[in-house]
Amino acid sequence: MSDLRAQAEDWLAQDPDPDTRAELRAILDAGDDRALADRFGARLEFGTAGLRGELGAGPNRMNRVTVMRAAAGLAARLPRGARVIIGFDARHGSRRFAADTAAVLGGAGLRPEVFAGPVPTPVLAHFVRAHGDVAAGVMVTASHNPPRDNGYKVYWADGAQIVPPLDTEISAAIDAVGRVDELPLAGEWPVHDDAALYLDAVSSLRLGGPVRDSGGDISIVYTPLHGVGRDVLLQAFDRAGFPAPAVVPEQAEPDPDFPTVAFPNPEEPGALDLALALADSRGADLVIANDPDADRCAVAVPTGGDTGGWRTLTGDELGGLLAEHVLRHTSGDDRLVVTTIVSSSLLRSIAAAHGVRFAESLTGFKWIMKAGEPGTRMVFGYEEALGYSVGDDRGVLVNDKDGIGAALAVAAMAARARRDGRTLLDLLDDQAREHGLHATSQLSIRVDDLSLITAAMAGLRADPPALLGGRPVERFDDLSHGVDGLPPTDGLRFRLAGGSRVVIRPSGTEPKLKCYLEVVLPVDDDITKVRARAAAELDALRDDLSARLS
Repeated sequence: MSDLRAQAEDWLAQDPDPDTRAELRAILDAGDDRALADRFGARLEFGTAGLRGELGAGPNRMNRVTVMRAAAGLAARLPRGARVIIGFDARHGSRRFAADTAAVLGGAGLRPEVFAGPVPTPVLAHFVRAHGDVAAGVMVTASHNPPRDNGYKVYWADGAQIVPPLDTEISAAIDAVGRVDELPLAGEWPVHDDAALYLDAVSSLRLGGPVRDSGGDISIVYTPLHGVGRDVLLQAFDRAGFPAPAVVPEQAEPDPDFPTVAFPNPEEPGALDLALALADSRGADLVIANDPDADRCAVAVPTGGDTGGWRTLTGDELGGLLAEHVLRHTSGDDRLVVTTIVSSSLLRSIAAAHGVRFAESLTGFKWIMKAGEPGTRMVFGYEEALGYSVGDDRGVLVNDKDGIGAALAVAAMAARARRDGRTLLDLLDDQAREHGLHATSQLSIRVDDLSLITAAMAGLRADPPALLGGRPVERFDDLSHGVDGLPPTDGLRFRLAGGSRVVIRPSGTEPKLKCYLEVVLPVDDDITKVRARAAAELDALRDDLSARLS
């Protein structure tokens, strides 16, 4: 423990932030060895998602010292004079972390530029890609994590997130950084005042035209969940000729404490309650939500009938609908659509029906954007966790998730359906009849001890089940060996009779084991009955896995 105390004292001498210095001094004065070990017994690992963690003092927290070390490591991997653009969201500390990054990069001989105010992540990602002379981008954000977290995401010159071995090279450079109070720092850098470049691009997407040209306006309720998406989304809708959505007033302004939600993730139960209540009161046709950095998009639609109510589409359901929409408004057999190994297999069938290329990647948009063969043109990519990148004949707009571009495409798709006297739920039924019903669900098992996850994965590898949910396991893939040309990853895949599937992997950001379930059924009966059978089969899969993993 004396070694940790020495590390803490050294940290105090370097830390430029009075708040984290006070926090750490209080821990030392109180002799709180447990808190000290939590902050100094490990460090945040820099990986393909950059850094993400709880705010506070020490190398196992997000703070100014951690950020300055990360910036110095990034600078070491870039050529002197390289141009780097830096964006930040409205979370606690984000603006300060962006300025620290610029100061370190500028002091190292690079040319940093910073957005003047908070911006959505796709704005930053698009800027990097659109400017041929930008070597890298940094986005200070923790996306949909809890209020106490922040993060640091790195993009390379193609506007996509970094992948191995670049992440390990930057991590090694971070390890070699000395004291941050000895780093040379720049005192000024150029700033960007708006998101005009992104707005020009997203509002010109050729995916069905503005709602006013589709036969009638639709009423939309939108929530940015206290994040930074509102202003850019409203400007994008206006430029594209769409009617302005009604914004949930309680969640309209950026607020790093996210006071109206337990967890600022549109996938979480209750996150859309205020939006659905406003939509009910207005008789709206559609609810659209972004997460706090606006790279994800969630959609809910009215269920109709006498009882009313709303249904939130799953990430896979919206992915299938958007894929069909994009493919109907693009052309060419070099088109490519991509999804991940944990997302629905429906996209493969859609691609075949449209005569376009299909590729499957590891989990995460950093891998989606690396998929496909030379000579292909990616027009759509998605992952089941509400991440979508939409494009037209010019290709995808952003080489990462883009919740604002997806929102525009959803609005156009819903308006076209309304003109035809139909809804998004009708379009889902159409897909099921053509391709079979691909019903998906998840099971997450949270643990306090990460060794339990390691033990569970080892047990499944040593003794894989022969039967899951009453269906025989026809093929078992250990993804750690690399399967179907994919890089090795810690995961297991079980292919079941009838086209059903289970994928199990440890979460990359939380202490839990994630199980992705899919049941595929032909629609040879009433669609409502088929959906009920699929729900029962998903429940059976969930019960089997819960029993095996508990």
